[in-house]
Amino acid sequence: MTSTSDTRTAPAAAGTAAPAAPAMTHRQVLESLSGILLGMFVSVLATSVVSSSLPRIITDLQGSQSAFTWVVTATLLTTTVSTPIWGKLADLVDRKTLIQVALVISVVSSALAGLSQSTGQLIGMRALQGLGAGGLTALGTVLIADIISPRERGRYMGLMGAVMAVAMVGGPLLGGVLTDGPGWRWNFFVGLPLAVAAIVVLQRTLHLPRPERRRVRIDYLGALLISVGVAGLLLWVTFAGDRFDWVSGASAAMLLGSLVVLVLAVLVERRAAEPVIPLTLFRNRTLVLAVVGSIAVGVSMFGTSVFLSQYMQLARGQSPTMSGVMTIPMIAGLFLASTLVGQVISRTGRYKRFMVLGGVLQVVGLALMGTIHYDTDFWLVGLYMAVLGAGVGMLMQNLVLAAQNTLDLREMGTGSALIAFFRTLGGAIGVSALGAVLAARVQDSIVSGLVAQGVDPSALGSGGTSALPDLATLPAPLRLVVEQAFGDGVADLFLVATPIALVTLVAVLLLEEVPLQRRSGLEMRAAEAGAGTTAGEPTGTLAEEEAREERAATAGGTGAPAGGPGTTRG
Repeated sequence: MTSTSDTRTAPAAAGTAAPAAPAMTHRQVLESLSGILLGMFVSVLATSVVSSSLPRIITDLQGSQSAFTWVVTATLLTTTVSTPIWGKLADLVDRKTLIQVALVISVVSSALAGLSQSTGQLIGMRALQGLGAGGLTALGTVLIADIISPRERGRYMGLMGAVMAVAMVGGPLLGGVLTDGPGWRWNFFVGLPLAVAAIVVLQRTLHLPRPERRRVRIDYLGALLISVGVAGLLLWVTFAGDRFDWVSGASAAMLLGSLVVLVLAVLVERRAAEPVIPLTLFRNRTLVLAVVGSIAVGVSMFGTSVFLSQYMQLARGQSPTMSGVMTIPMIAGLFLASTLVGQVISRTGRYKRFMVLGGVLQVVGLALMGTIHYDTDFWLVGLYMAVLGAGVGMLMQNLVLAAQNTLDLREMGTGSALIAFFRTLGGAIGVSALGAVLAARVQDSIVSGLVAQGVDPSALGSGGTSALPDLATLPAPLRLVVEQAFGDGVADLFLVATPIALVTLVAVLLLEEVPLQRRSGLEMRAAEAGAGTTAGEPTGTLAEEEAREERAATAGGTGAPAGGPGTTRG
């Protein structure tokens, strides 16, 4: 196993034995990228299309706030636990086949979710859907690293940002229109033809060399222990304060049990021949800081999208369609920031300054969102959302970029998946914990508001204060109480998330900027094969490789660094 220390390994071997493979043309990159982006579009759409419809879905299925949270948490849970497994498989077997398998899982689970007759069935199918999403999340970034070099990736940030923006903006809009029209079940059916199209396009456009023949050894025990330990933590965060008190025997048993399982997982990973999460990765300082930073980004991304729909519909009385429209400022901020910053990074090779700015904007955006109420002007809420979106846009892809730039080629899949794992884990824990906080605060606010008006809390219906109410059926006084409760409750969640964003800012400030490589994963793999580097052999640090290239160029009197003309020196 190659050690990924803080020496910022450069995956390619020194290049005197054979020249690097020629770079793909712009057209070839776009053709290969089309299938990858379509697969990522399907993954994002599957999540975003239901975000504006969840209040209606849970109401129709007679679910509670807990069910609302679990429809989202179930997907994030299985996405989280499966992402490192998909990432490890990406380093062992054919990546093209893997992403097509992930798409098939997404197709089947989405169709079954649309046929659900209860919140329990819906949660189960959404959990299955998360397995496919984990594969698409892990494999998408790895395949992009295969065909596009870190330095040139900014040129294509516009395309990637556009696809993500269309999926994130169009999803809630489309979901709202379908919910107000033929019904919310069509939210789960609408993505099926797109997933099938993605499978076909990937088959026709993505051309990768055959993976090196090697014995594949899957660390099943490690995967099981990691899954059980992470799932236990998420369940503890979700149930504590609802099913049992935070300080109780049940809470202590669940927390300590999960931690024991995770400790066992670490022991197993230390001895495994092909660990799911190689512990040597944590010697890479850049990767560790990127992981820490990604946790708060996950909370901002998933928490905002989930609870903003409740704010728009239950605090502002908007329809599912309009609640989707109201998210446009945040997605516009994310899209513009990621696109413009990506272009500048591609031209200059400098990325840290933009990540620091993104960290500041994320903190400011969350703090501003914490000031909203049920009657705050929409233009002001939109402005706050745009600030938050710009911060996330400057951080999300660039955290992955900074880490991938320092990873060994044979650990690119595992390392990239590790960042996605912790980003999704942050989102899952955030949604679970914030959902529990929201449920408790809203219930207390509604009860106190109704009692102040001399109204029995059971007037809200058979579910009392724990069920999500239908505002259209409530008389004006009761409706105002509910709107105030959800308006203030959602705002409190953003304030809770603000300190977490400060951790991301600190992590970004501690990052050491490393010059971006100019070769894609395929080019480095070809150069490595030409140089005769054996699988698993350490390829040296970036500084060592550049020194070798300089010596070769001096001895031969010709030649340029493998990175090509204009390679940035560190």
